[in-house]
Amino acid sequence: MPPNSLSPTQTRNPQAPDRRGILYIVSAPSGAGKTTLCKQIVTSVTGIWHSVSFTTRMPRPGEEHGREYFFINEKVFQEMVARDEFLEYAHVYSHWYGTPLKPLMEKLEQGIDVLLEIDVQGALQIKKQFEDAVSIFILPPSMDILRARLQSRRSDSQEEIDRRLKKVREEVWYCKDYQYIVRNDDFTQSLRDLQSIFLTERLKANRLDMHWFEQSFLLDNDVNPIEREPSITS
Repeated sequence: MPPNSLSPTQTRNPQAPDRRGILYIVSAPSGAGKTTLCKQIVTSVTGIWHSVSFTTRMPRPGEEHGREYFFINEKVFQEMVARDEFLEYAHVYSHWYGTPLKPLMEKLEQGIDVLLEIDVQGALQIKKQFEDAVSIFILPPSMDILRARLQSRRSDSQEEIDRRLKKVREEVWYCKDYQYIVRNDDFTQSLRDLQSIFLTERLKANRLDMHWFEQSFLLDNDVNPIEREPSITS
């Protein structure tokens, strides 16, 4: 099964039949553990489709095309921009990143919830277009721990790590613009916090499909029209 496809049990959210899907936006500084947490959310909470972005950067060790990202060259990326195939796109750390529009909109219209991992710059663009989106910011425990995480990757030069840490200091100020903040100092607890956010949002009354609600609870379909009380007319 493709990494971002849904299993048979993940077709719809059973709590709210036939409703529009919820868009969950998750942002975090580089090295905060966002990707690992998001992977666990997809496997532990049913009914979520993980949107995979396009990027012009090279894959890191262990990354696969179509799983973490769709890795393409800049020429192909710019051609997609010209065809308006991205919901948003941005230039981050010397590379282009873009969120594909068509598959995301199709899932939402089908009532499937969408998880979108995205940087702060892209998140701010999307929040303007989706006012009912759920925004979550993941914070690392501290700058010292984050520095150690980035160095342990052994995939970036010290110069690149220093540049990322500088960017982190700029990005963390945007956490106040998000609805939820999860501090990832204990992975198990952080995952529980994320799961509670995803499940709670599905139970909010303003997300209930009113047509389904009226058909299920307000319309008395078992009563014969002849037996209904006649309406009062003046």
